[in-house]
Amino acid sequence: MLNLSAYSPEEQEQIGATLAAACPQGTIIYLHGDLGAGKTTLVRGFLQGLGHTGAVKSPTYTLLEPYVIAGSNFCHIDLYRLADAGELEYLGLRDLLQEGATLLVEWPEKGETELPVPDLIIHIEYLPLGRKLDLRAKTAVGEQILQAVSGVNDK
Repeated sequence: MLNLSAYSPEEQEQIGATLAAACPQGTIIYLHGDLGAGKTTLVRGFLQGLGHTGAVKSPTYTLLEPYVIAGSNFCHIDLYRLADAGELEYLGLRDLLQEGATLLVEWPEKGETELPVPDLIIHIEYLPLGRKLDLRAKTAVGEQILQAVSGVNDK
């Protein structure tokens, strides 16, 4: 487990960019946190860290926002409005996994029975002046990611 702190949206985006640099293609990341905690902010930093220059918005209504960056597939998924985990079949999740897409999943608890095991779980909590991010590895890939980003908050 790794605990990080972000005291501004820019710091949270920087953590996302650092994570992106450490994640191999096909990584699956679950993002937990209250509304407004900064899950999409972290994803924005992740995608921009890989070279994405366009907007990154929460796919709350579309459920899935695909990105192709340097020939690799990334999907930002927001399951907040998912009524039933079985609906994931209609999103083409199986195809995304076969393509080796990196998945960044907000509100994964809404579809956990149908989602694959994540490599990394990130819990984002409010601090009085920022955010606390708890990162937990669930696979060997997740452990490698944690080792790669372990010094991100060292000043």
